[in-house]
Amino acid sequence: MLSDIERKVLRVIANYSAGRRRTLTIDELCIKTGRTKGGIMEVLEVLSREEYIEWQRSEPDKMAVIEAWERKGR
Repeated sequence: MLSDIERKVLRVIANYSAGRRRTLTIDELCIKTGRTKGGIMEVLEVLSREEYIEWQRSEPDKMAVIEAWERKGR
């Protein structure tokens, strides 16, 4: 089960990429969520580990949404 901030970041990434046909940068995510860069990086690592997004710390601004909604039953 995702925490509130993890769910929020996932929705922001999914909605932004669907509407604008590109993903957000880390700096844009910080502005939209009100979180620090370190906090966003931690959230992205969790979303990547749980396979909601494809993302690597070595290329922080490159991400792809695999699943835009939280899974049921976990």
